[in-house]
Amino acid sequence: MLKPEEVVQAIQTEIQKYETKLKMESVGYVLQVGDGIARVYGLDEVMAGELVTFPNGTTGLVLNLEPDNVGVVVLGPVSGIKEGHQVKRTGRIAEVPVGKALVGRVISPIGEPLDGKGAIAADKKRPMETVPPSVIERQPVKEPLQTGIKAIDAMIPIGRGQRELVIGDRQTGKTAILIDTIINQKDSGVQCIYVAIGQKLSSVVALAQTLEKHGAMQYTTIVCASSEDPAPLQYLAPYAGCAIGEEIMHSGKHALVVYDDLSKHAVAYRELSLLLQRPPGREAYPGDVFYIHSRLLERAAKLRDDLGAGSLTALPVIETQLGDVSAYVPTNVISITDGQIYLETDLFYAGVRPAINVGLSVSRVGGNAQTKAMKQVAGQLRLALAQYRELAAFAQLSTDLDKATKDQLTRGARMVEVLKQDILVPIPFEKQVVAVFAGNEGHLDDVALAKCAEFERRLLEFVDAQYHDILHEIREKKALSDDLKKKLTSAVTKFKATFE
Repeated sequence: MLKPEEVVQAIQTEIQKYETKLKMESVGYVLQVGDGIARVYGLDEVMAGELVTFPNGTTGLVLNLEPDNVGVVVLGPVSGIKEGHQVKRTGRIAEVPVGKALVGRVISPIGEPLDGKGAIAADKKRPMETVPPSVIERQPVKEPLQTGIKAIDAMIPIGRGQRELVIGDRQTGKTAILIDTIINQKDSGVQCIYVAIGQKLSSVVALAQTLEKHGAMQYTTIVCASSEDPAPLQYLAPYAGCAIGEEIMHSGKHALVVYDDLSKHAVAYRELSLLLQRPPGREAYPGDVFYIHSRLLERAAKLRDDLGAGSLTALPVIETQLGDVSAYVPTNVISITDGQIYLETDLFYAGVRPAINVGLSVSRVGGNAQTKAMKQVAGQLRLALAQYRELAAFAQLSTDLDKATKDQLTRGARMVEVLKQDILVPIPFEKQVVAVFAGNEGHLDDVALAKCAEFERRLLEFVDAQYHDILHEIREKKALSDDLKKKLTSAVTKFKATFE
């Protein structure tokens, strides 16, 4: 028979061993669902931008916090979600996996693999939305980011940490410029992230194959929210790409993020806002359409040396309608970025490719992000080309032109030919300097227009074969001394004798 004290002791030890299994969970219930939006009642402590889960395993993103309910955008199929279903908080803000495991992969904005190469073994995640580096943490943009495109590197230079907008109508070669820039980063140590927003899946596949073929997928990640993906995923895509780039920047390395394109991003956000019944503004865009792009693009920066001196360069793309740069979203993004490369349909169809309109394109970082050698040869190039455009329009009306005007027209026409370039053939910086130097110094003035491209191609081959020391010196010193200019002039003259 048990004694009373033994019973008390047994009960006491059991009480001591007992742990409370009670766990507080904040849950809500679906009031209504449709068009990718769920109205949820009861998530009292939920945060804006927090992820929640539905019974069918789908994730949702909280965007609207209202007095009596929460507006959740569903990041997946809505078919399995019904009225009355329970919704649970995750306590996590939207985040994306980052790090080396993403290199060479194609992923969705929420970090799921889309390339069939198995799961992504990333051990770190970053929130998609973060506060950009402050004024004190940045330094001025001064290192060049070579695109390999003569017209851009000579006249509209891009620096590491800059935000340069690529703007133009559809089918004017915007994506081609971006692909060339990514391919040109091969040995530069810049890691690239290409964000495809609302594009056809076939286009994204073709792009991935092109990058693979040129060996660029070894340092590139593609974040894809295609046109078939729901609007919330298209809205999140650029922030996910930016977070992946920020991880590279904060580890002291250099990243290039391409957002292709932000017009479709704005349209996806407009769709979400109207479904969430937020008030529409100009062109039915919500009032904060400026803010969604400014908070994205402000995250591009060049960090101070004591913070690792990493950089994040952003190349956003905007598609205009019939060249209308003054529409709502284009003007917004132009005002946020540090310059724009404007591509023109008329030039494209006239065979000037890349179809860059020199008059409307500008880099607000300018010569600071240019090597000295390129500055020396291309300093007057923009002005000369802009004057040539005006003179060419004027010369159509007039028959008798004085010699100076004729010479200027001849030189301008030759320079336009020199700056033409095929896609997928980025040119190293030292060869660009030689080509622009030959055109600027008037060595092509007496070459037939139709033969300018051949002249340039063979000149570069000749210099590469016979005067390799010139190219080496330009590459190493990044400046043209008087001696080097003499050497260059004699090399071009020698080649010209064989060409004719």
